[in-house]
Amino acid sequence: MDHSMHHMDMDMGNGHDHGDMDMGGGQCNMNMLFTWSSKDLCIIFRQWHITGLFSLLVSLVVIVLLTAGYEGVRELTRRYAAAHVQRLSAFTSLGAQDNDIADESLRAHIPDGQTQHTPDAGSPLLVGRDNRKRLEQRGKIVMAALYAVQVFYSFFIMLLFMTYNGPVMLAVAVGAFVGYLVFGENMSASKTVACH
Repeated sequence: MDHSMHHMDMDMGNGHDHGDMDMGGGQCNMNMLFTWSSKDLCIIFRQWHITGLFSLLVSLVVIVLLTAGYEGVRELTRRYAAAHVQRLSAFTSLGAQDNDIADESLRAHIPDGQTQHTPDAGSPLLVGRDNRKRLEQRGKIVMAALYAVQVFYSFFIMLLFMTYNGPVMLAVAVGAFVGYLVFGENMSASKTVACH
């Protein structure tokens, strides 16, 4: 079987630096080894091309903000999950009460001479199982969407880190630090680092 069509030219004397890729409109340096150089650095996209000190500094600030924003998305997800659990538990506690309010502590708060409201056929208390199921499904869809955003965001940050560029990698770490300070009030500092 002839593999000559599938063999890539590995000759180092062909005039091309294999660390660079010509992406049109300028050259992007695609390092596969750690470097501190920002010469011709492209960050994820060809359009995000570092052309000098100013564009490097702006890019590093953007990376810090992006990485800190990831912790914001995680905090938003935690808050939504906690609120969803509260909604479900409140719905369950309302649905668990029967029509004549079996809970004695609630009866004690009804003044003498007043009648208590008995749920009608359309009340969520009687059709609570269906309403609770819809609430659970809606919550699951929102949680799945938030999870998808987190996964996308985390892999985007991973791609930033995989530029193998020292300043970019430090900006990711600083962004995680800032994000933890701003959004990490309910998190343990010993949480594991993962892609998502």
